[in-house]
Amino acid sequence: MSELDAVARFARETVVEPDHIARARQHALELGAAPISAAVGAQCAVVAAATGARAIIEIGTGAGVSGLWMLHGAPRAVLTTIDNEPEHLSAAREAFQHARVPMARARLITGRASDVLPRMNDAAYDIVLIDADAANVIDYVEHGLRLARPGGTVLVPRVLNGGRVADPVQRDPITRSYRTLLQETQASPAVIAALSTVEEGLLQLYVSSRA
Repeated sequence: MSELDAVARFARETVVEPDHIARARQHALELGAAPISAAVGAQCAVVAAATGARAIIEIGTGAGVSGLWMLHGAPRAVLTTIDNEPEHLSAAREAFQHARVPMARARLITGRASDVLPRMNDAAYDIVLIDADAANVIDYVEHGLRLARPGGTVLVPRVLNGGRVADPVQRDPITRSYRTLLQETQASPAVIAALSTVEEGLLQLYVSSRA
C-alpha cells in the first residue's frame, strides 16, 4: 500500500458517522441511491456549522444522507431538497423522521432540478449542495451560484469522478465537464474555490460576490 493510499484509508476510517445517518446510508445502498461518503458528509457538516447555516438547498436527495449530514452541522437550518425519484424522497422522509427532524425543517420537492431551480429565489440560501445528474453539473452550479447568498457556499461532491479527472486519457463528457468546472471556478473572481480530494472529492465554492 502506498503512502497516499494509507492516508486515504486512515481519513476514511477515522470518520465516526452518527447512527441515524448510518441507518439512512444502509437504506440508500439498498435502493441504489449512491450516498456521499461519510468523510465528505463530515466536511459538509463542518461547512454548515461554520456558516451558521439557516437555509440549505440540495439538488439530489438520495435517501437523505447528505441532508442529514448538513443538518448535523446546522441543526436549526431549514433544508429544501429536490429529487425526481419519489422512492428516494420517501426514503429520505423516513430518515428525517427517524432522526427527529421536524417536518417544518425538511421541505422535499419532487421534480427535475432543471424545472425546479429556475423558480427558486436568488441569494436565498447559505449552502447549496449539488449531487445529481453529473452531465448537467455546470448548469446546476450556475444555478447554485445564483441561489447562494454572498458569504454562502456551493458544495459539489464527486468532482473527482472516480479518479478519472486526474487521468488525461479520460475524455468522456462527464469527466470533461468536471474538469471544466474545476478550472473555471479556480479562475473565477466571484468565488473562492477549494478542492478536497478525500474519498470521491468535494469542491467548495465560497461566494464572495454575486456570480
